[in-house]
Amino acid sequence: MRPATFELIDRIRAASRLMVRELGFMQSTLAATDYPPSAVHSILEIGERGSMTAADLAEFLGLEKSSVSRMVGKLVGAGELKQSAGGEDARFKSLSLTAKGRRTLAAVHRFARRQVGHAAQHLAPYELASIGEHLCRYAAALRAQRLGVRADDKSQLQIVEGYRPGSIGRVAEMHARYYSRHAGLGAFFEQRVAVGMADLTSRLGRPTNAIWTAVANGRIVGSVAIDGEDLGGREAHLRFFIVDEEARGRGVGANLLARALSFCDSREFERTKLWTFQGLDAARRLYERADFTLDWEGRGEQWGASLVEQCFVRKKPQTTLKGVARQSSGASPLKRARRV
Repeated sequence: MRPATFELIDRIRAASRLMVRELGFMQSTLAATDYPPSAVHSILEIGERGSMTAADLAEFLGLEKSSVSRMVGKLVGAGELKQSAGGEDARFKSLSLTAKGRRTLAAVHRFARRQVGHAAQHLAPYELASIGEHLCRYAAALRAQRLGVRADDKSQLQIVEGYRPGSIGRVAEMHARYYSRHAGLGAFFEQRVAVGMADLTSRLGRPTNAIWTAVANGRIVGSVAIDGEDLGGREAHLRFFIVDEEARGRGVGANLLARALSFCDSREFERTKLWTFQGLDAARRLYERADFTLDWEGRGEQWGASLVEQCFVRKKPQTTLKGVARQSSGASPLKRARRV
């Protein structure tokens, strides 16, 4: 099980309750019919599959067989369902929609599409696409948990090198959301990130600069960049390292970091530096596993709030030369323009 914070879990729970209320599941009837939610779902599922037995329906809906049997009896009596000829056990009779049931099904689809369509008008197209994808995955995870099986994660997560349309704004957004919660930073910080991303993007054609984004289902969920120019000498600056909350726990951060450091080693940078803030322990463990060490820390206010900044340094791996004297990095981090 991937780790999840209580805060995130409670947000999902609250959203789920709100959806239940707004979609009408708290009412005695659903989707402008005279039937309760379980009966409407039965009509939907039987209509989608053509036919089902009562036993299959009970398993699919996660309901007691006795409850399904009573509900099926009422729908048959109302003329919505018909049973095919079969044995004496009604659970193994095939259930299908009557002509009335097909009209009810069409009415339910019209109502539900109109209901969801009106809500969708309050969302941008990319938001709606993201909701559709992740809501399906969440629903599949809930069902997998009930059935005691593993959810089939069909999302395609890729690490893409180079500029991607929308990456400047998306990377700034991920930083702003994360650091507003964990460090209390606001608009000034987001502006600085966006400006820095725009500047680096304009220099990606040069051989010492690169950026990678993690993309899941067409959406950027992580990023890292190497700026080989702004620190001077043979030092690389690791910047814009962020993984969106939805993608954490899947090895995205480690994969991005490995790509960036492989690039640094291939370009033979003597050192790679990054700046971060005190208290981000999960990120620090990731840095230290990648052979970064804390080089300096001190309080600063350049991001719009008083925070303890930290500088981590990773030296180029010495694979062929031994006994090479350590070289000084030159100026103190205090005297450099620290950036994200």
